[in-house]
Amino acid sequence: MSDIEYPMGYMTYEEFGRKFFDVAVSERRVGDAIGAIAGDEFQMGPIGQGPGGIAKVTAKVRVQTPRVTRHFGENFTFDIRIPLEINMVVDLKIDKPQFSVFGEIALQAVARAAEPLVLMLDVRKPHSRDISIQVTSRTLRAEVLRVMAGIDAEIKRFIAVHVGGEIDNPAAQQAKVINIAEMIDSTWTGI
Repeated sequence: MSDIEYPMGYMTYEEFGRKFFDVAVSERRVGDAIGAIAGDEFQMGPIGQGPGGIAKVTAKVRVQTPRVTRHFGENFTFDIRIPLEINMVVDLKIDKPQFSVFGEIALQAVARAAEPLVLMLDVRKPHSRDISIQVTSRTLRAEVLRVMAGIDAEIKRFIAVHVGGEIDNPAAQQAKVINIAEMIDSTWTGI
């Protein structure tokens, strides 16, 4: 034994591992990682809607700060809510009604340990059912058009596809993996 004193006392390897996960995958860190993957904004469209795709839908989607809730159990799991603000225009050639859309993407993630010594955030891709939106329009004609053209469903589908693609892109893959062994090797100076 060494003469070095450890003011916090010793702990088991299992306790250390659990404590390490508790600190390493905090709600703030997961929120920051998801925010980096989601980005600040993206464009959608023009997307043809209605009979013959006559209506062209375009939208500017602004991604807000994710809200993360961590759950403890055998695994650390996370419920992630990403608020969205969407400005949407439907071009009918003769009229261009505008819509304000507020929405939220619901994601789930699990923090995992992997070989050789890697920390991973496994994020499930969203489906249309994981996206909720509230659409407001300025005119009755715009509201009827929105319902008849199935615009709500198309917005949800597009957002789900876009976010799924972002989760799969190479930069996002790197943001979800922390190689602890490499970090230790790069910082360990010895005694």
